[in-house]
Amino acid sequence: MSFKNYLPETFIERPDYIKKAEPFIGKDIVKVFTGQRRVGKTYLLFQMMDFIHKKNKKANIVFVGKELPEFSQIINDSDLLEYVKPLLKSKDNFLFIDEVQEILSFEKALRSLLAERKWDLWCTGSNAELLSQDIVGLMSGRTIEISVHGLCYAEFQKFHNYPDNDQTVGLYMRYGGLPYLINLELNDNIVFDYLKNIYSTILYKDVVSREGIRNTHFLDKLVLFLADNTGSIVSAKKISDFLKSQRINIPSIRVLEYLKYLENAFFLIRTRRADLKGKRILEIGDKFYFEDLGLRNSILGFKREDIGKLIENVILLHMRQQGFAVYTGEQGDKEIDFVCDKNQQRIYIQAAYLLENEKTIQREFGNLLSIKDNFPKYVVTMDPIKFDNEKGIYHLQLREFLMTSF
Repeated sequence: MSFKNYLPETFIERPDYIKKAEPFIGKDIVKVFTGQRRVGKTYLLFQMMDFIHKKNKKANIVFVGKELPEFSQIINDSDLLEYVKPLLKSKDNFLFIDEVQEILSFEKALRSLLAERKWDLWCTGSNAELLSQDIVGLMSGRTIEISVHGLCYAEFQKFHNYPDNDQTVGLYMRYGGLPYLINLELNDNIVFDYLKNIYSTILYKDVVSREGIRNTHFLDKLVLFLADNTGSIVSAKKISDFLKSQRINIPSIRVLEYLKYLENAFFLIRTRRADLKGKRILEIGDKFYFEDLGLRNSILGFKREDIGKLIENVILLHMRQQGFAVYTGEQGDKEIDFVCDKNQQRIYIQAAYLLENEKTIQREFGNLLSIKDNFPKYVVTMDPIKFDNEKGIYHLQLREFLMTSF
C-alpha cells in the first residue's frame, strides 16, 4: 500500500520540528522522533514523508505503523527485514517506522539496514530508556534524536484558532497541549474523559506492561502524590514515608525505580538541583513536573490553590520545548526556580502567581539579584500589570513569556 494512503487529508504543520529534521534528510544516520504518546510524533512522521515526497517525486517511501492492525505481523527484527526487503528500489529509499519499540529487537534490524546504506531511516518511539540503550548504544553515534513535545502556547493558539489573551492561557494551562484536542469541545467532561484514557494507555502500556509491574495500586498512588506535589522538592524517602501513611509499604529503592519508569515513558520530567556556586549537581531531592498539564489535571483536577504549581510547570515546558536543559538552582540559602542552559546561553527564571506584596517582590527579585553574572534574569507572573524592570531583572507576564522565543 502506498504511503499516501496513510497520510491524513489535512494536517496542521509544526514547522519548527520540520526545520530541525530537514538537515538530516539523506544522511547516513537513524532519525528518531521521541516523546510521550499522543504528542504528535506520528503526524510529524507523516509531515516528513509529505515534505520529502514534494521535494523528490521519485522517492520510494515505505511506512510501517505499529499501532495499525495491517502491520501486526511485524513482530520482531526478522519480520521487519523480510517486510522491507522486496520493497527496496534502486535508489532514494526512505523507511518510516512509527512506534519502533513495539518491534522486538528492532535495533538489530535498524543496524542491519544502516549497514546496507540503502535506506534513509526514520522512526518514532515512546520509551526513553529502550531507545537510548538499544538505538544509541548499538549505533555508535549514528543516530539523531529529535525530542517532540505537546503544543507550545503559540501552537495551541494556532491549532485551536484562539486569540492571544488570558482566557486562552487559562485553557492551555487547564487542558494541556495534546494536538488531538482540536477535535473535541473544550469542556471538562469531554476533555478530561479523553485525557484519562490517554493516561491509562501511557501507564499500562508504556509502564506497567513494558516494565512488568504488578503493584499497579502503588503506581497510581505515586502519580497522585507527584501531581499533588508538582514542583516541590521530593525524595524517594519522602514519597516512601507518605505511602506508608497510606498503608502502602514500599522501600525507597523501589520508589526510585518507578519514578524512572515514568520518566522513560516521557510522562514525568525530573529537574535536578544545581549548586550555582560550586557548579555541581546536588544528589538529594529533585522536583518533578508533568510533560502535559492536561494529563496532570485530569488526575487531580484543576484547582485554584495549585495555580503556582501550574505556572512553574508551564514555564518549564516552554523552555524545554525550545531545547533548554533545565535545573533548579541553589545560591546559598536562596532557591532559583529555573536555571536554563542551551549551548553557551543561560537564563534564570523565578515564577510566582502574583507580586502581591513587598515580601513576594523581595523574594522573587532578591533571589535573582544574588546571582552575580550577566546572563538574562526574569520574574514571570500572572499580574495584570507589568512592573518596571529592576536592576537588570525583567518582569514578564506569563502570556508574554509564553510567546517569547529565547
